[in-house]
Amino acid sequence: MFINAVFIILFLLGFYALIVKKNLIKMVIGLNLMEAAVFFWVISFSDIGGEVAIHKLNEAAVNFNDPVPQALTLTGIVIGASTAALLLTLIIELNKFTDTIDRDEIEGLNN
Repeated sequence: MFINAVFIILFLLGFYALIVKKNLIKMVIGLNLMEAAVFFWVISFSDIGGEVAIHKLNEAAVNFNDPVPQALTLTGIVIGASTAALLLTLIIELNKFTDTIDRDEIEGLNN
Protein backbone atom coordinates (compact mmCIF):
# COMPACT_ATOMS: atom_id res chain seq x y z
CA MET A 1 0.00 0.00 0.00
CA PHE A 2 2.91 2.33 0.74
CA ILE A 3 4.30 1.73 -2.76
CA ASN A 4 1.01 2.79 -4.32
CA ALA A 5 0.99 5.98 -2.26
CA VAL A 6 4.55 6.88 -3.31
CA PHE A 7 3.71 6.17 -6.95
CA ILE A 8 0.56 8.29 -6.84
CA ILE A 9 2.29 11.20 -5.10
CA LEU A 10 5.21 11.24 -7.56
CA PHE A 11 2.94 10.89 -10.57
CA LEU A 12 0.55 13.63 -9.41
CA LEU A 13 3.46 15.93 -8.59
CA GLY A 14 4.77 15.50 -12.13
CA PHE A 15 1.28 15.94 -13.58
CA TYR A 16 0.85 19.13 -11.54
CA ALA A 17 4.12 20.52 -12.90
CA LEU A 18 3.16 19.55 -16.45
CA ILE A 19 -0.29 21.18 -16.32
CA VAL A 20 0.09 24.18 -14.00
CA LYS A 21 3.63 25.46 -14.53
CA LYS A 22 4.24 28.02 -17.27
CA ASN A 23 8.01 27.54 -17.53
CA LEU A 24 8.87 25.01 -20.25
CA ILE A 25 11.84 23.60 -18.34
CA LYS A 26 9.65 22.93 -15.30
CA MET A 27 7.21 21.16 -17.59
CA VAL A 28 9.99 18.86 -18.81
CA ILE A 29 10.94 18.16 -15.19
CA GLY A 30 7.31 17.27 -14.48
CA LEU A 31 7.31 14.87 -17.43
CA ASN A 32 10.47 13.23 -16.09
CA LEU A 33 8.87 12.88 -12.66
CA MET A 34 5.89 11.12 -14.19
CA GLU A 35 8.21 8.75 -16.07
CA ALA A 36 10.20 8.00 -12.91
CA ALA A 37 6.99 7.26 -11.01
CA VAL A 38 5.88 4.73 -13.63
CA PHE A 39 9.32 3.09 -13.66
CA PHE A 40 9.26 2.86 -9.86
CA TRP A 41 5.82 1.28 -9.97
CA VAL A 42 6.75 -1.30 -12.62
CA ILE A 43 9.94 -2.39 -10.84
CA SER A 44 8.33 -2.51 -7.40
CA PHE A 45 5.45 -4.70 -8.55
CA SER A 46 7.60 -7.03 -10.63
CA ASP A 47 9.72 -7.98 -7.60
CA ILE A 48 8.26 -11.10 -6.01
CA GLY A 49 11.21 -11.78 -3.71
CA GLY A 50 12.52 -14.69 -5.73
CA GLU A 51 15.90 -15.69 -7.05
CA VAL A 52 17.77 -14.13 -9.93
CA ALA A 53 16.68 -15.79 -13.18
CA ILE A 54 20.16 -17.17 -13.99
CA HIS A 55 21.25 -18.19 -10.50
CA LYS A 56 22.01 -21.90 -10.86
CA LEU A 57 22.05 -23.24 -14.37
CA ASN A 58 21.75 -26.94 -13.50
CA GLU A 59 18.72 -26.56 -11.20
CA ALA A 60 15.14 -25.88 -12.19
CA ALA A 61 14.09 -22.38 -11.20
CA VAL A 62 10.91 -22.48 -9.17
CA ASN A 63 10.69 -19.00 -7.73
CA PHE A 64 12.50 -16.35 -9.73
CA ASN A 65 12.02 -12.71 -10.62
CA ASP A 66 10.99 -12.01 -14.18
CA PRO A 67 13.72 -9.95 -15.91
CA VAL A 68 11.39 -8.60 -18.62
CA PRO A 69 9.97 -5.66 -16.57
CA GLN A 70 13.51 -4.66 -15.64
CA ALA A 71 14.59 -4.73 -19.28
CA LEU A 72 11.54 -2.72 -20.35
CA THR A 73 12.19 -0.18 -17.61
CA LEU A 74 15.82 0.18 -18.69
CA THR A 75 14.64 0.75 -22.26
CA GLY A 76 12.11 3.31 -20.98
CA ILE A 77 14.82 5.15 -19.06
CA VAL A 78 16.92 5.47 -22.22
CA ILE A 79 13.91 6.70 -24.21
CA GLY A 80 12.97 9.14 -21.42
CA ALA A 81 16.49 10.56 -21.28
CA SER A 82 16.51 10.98 -25.06
CA THR A 83 13.12 12.69 -24.98
CA ALA A 84 14.23 15.04 -22.21
CA ALA A 85 17.41 15.92 -24.11
CA LEU A 86 15.44 16.62 -27.28
CA LEU A 87 12.87 18.76 -25.44
CA LEU A 88 15.54 20.76 -23.63
CA THR A 89 17.38 21.33 -26.92
CA LEU A 90 14.16 22.56 -28.52
CA ILE A 91 13.56 24.88 -25.56
CA ILE A 92 17.08 26.33 -25.93
CA GLU A 93 16.55 26.94 -29.64
CA LEU A 94 13.10 28.44 -28.99
CA ASN A 95 14.64 30.76 -26.41
CA LYS A 96 17.11 32.00 -29.02
CA PHE A 97 14.29 33.16 -31.29
CA THR A 98 11.67 34.33 -28.79
CA ASP A 99 13.80 35.36 -25.76
CA THR A 100 11.35 33.56 -23.45
CA ILE A 101 10.57 30.11 -22.14
CA ASP A 102 7.17 31.05 -20.74
CA ARG A 103 4.34 29.03 -22.27
CA ASP A 104 1.80 31.86 -22.25
CA GLU A 105 4.13 34.32 -23.95
CA ILE A 106 5.00 31.81 -26.66
CA GLU A 107 1.33 31.05 -27.30
CA GLY A 108 0.68 34.78 -27.67
CA LEU A 109 3.21 35.10 -30.51
CA ASN A 110 0.75 33.56 -33.01
CA ASN A 111 -1.27 36.77 -33.27
